[in-house]
Amino acid sequence: MAALTLRLREHRFPALGAAPAKPTLCDIDLAVELGERLAIIGPSGCGKTTLLNIVAGLLPDFAGTLALDPDTRLAYVFQEPRLLPWRTVADNLRLVLPEDAEGRIGAVLAEVELTAAAEVYASRLSLGMARRAALARAFVIRPSLLLLDEPFVSLDEPTAHRLRLLLLDLLERHGASALFVTHSITEAVMLADRLLFLTASPGRMVTLRDVPLDPAERRRPRVVQAFYQGLIDDDRRLADLLAPSLEPAA
Repeated sequence: MAALTLRLREHRFPALGAAPAKPTLCDIDLAVELGERLAIIGPSGCGKTTLLNIVAGLLPDFAGTLALDPDTRLAYVFQEPRLLPWRTVADNLRLVLPEDAEGRIGAVLAEVELTAAAEVYASRLSLGMARRAALARAFVIRPSLLLLDEPFVSLDEPTAHRLRLLLLDLLERHGASALFVTHSITEAVMLADRLLFLTASPGRMVTLRDVPLDPAERRRPRVVQAFYQGLIDDDRRLADLLAPSLEPAA
C-alpha cells in the first residue's frame, strides 16, 4: 500500500481584499510508496510548500483527493527549526512525546550528535545545531511519513552537505517514507528515490524521474553531479524551464 496518494485537480488561495483568487497548483497526481523518498523540485513560488501543507492536512480546501496509510505517523520539518527558545533541546523533544517514551530522547540525540546539547536552551544553538535538533524532534516520534520543507536552507554548503549525509543515514536507519521540497539538485539526488519536477506557478507536473543510485553512490559528489548533468542533458525541458531557478549541483 502507498504511504500517500494525492490526486489534486486544483488548489487556489481565495480572494483577499482587492486581490483575486490565486491558483497555486493544478493537475498533480502522485503516490509515495512505503519507505520511498520523493523530492519536489521547481521554481520559487510554484506551490511546493503548499503541496506539503496539503499532505500535512494544513490546507484541506482543495479540489481532489488525498489518501494516507491509516497507520501513518506524520512528522514535519519546516524551513525554520521552530524550536521553543526558552526550552532545552531535550524539552523540545519531550513536547511531542508521551511520558512513557522518555527513553527515546537520548537515543535520537545521539543519532544527530547532540547528546552534549541536551540541556542547552534552543536559543543558544547555532543554526546547524538547531536544524539537527529539528530532525531529532521529527525522528523521535518514529514517523512513518516525513515531510521536509527545504530543511537545510540558509546553511553554508559544507554544513548543508554534512546534514544531508546525516539525514540520509537517518532515513536509511528508520525506513520512513519522505516527501521533501528543495531548490538544491544536489540535495534531491542525494536523498530521493524519485524526483518530481513542477512548472512555474501555478505548479503542474513536468515529469517524474527515478534516481537509481545506491547508498554509497549518493555519498559521492562526483556521482551525484554526473547524474544531475545527465538528467538535464537528457531532457532539455528541465534545463530550459527549471535550471535557471535552481541551485546547481555542488
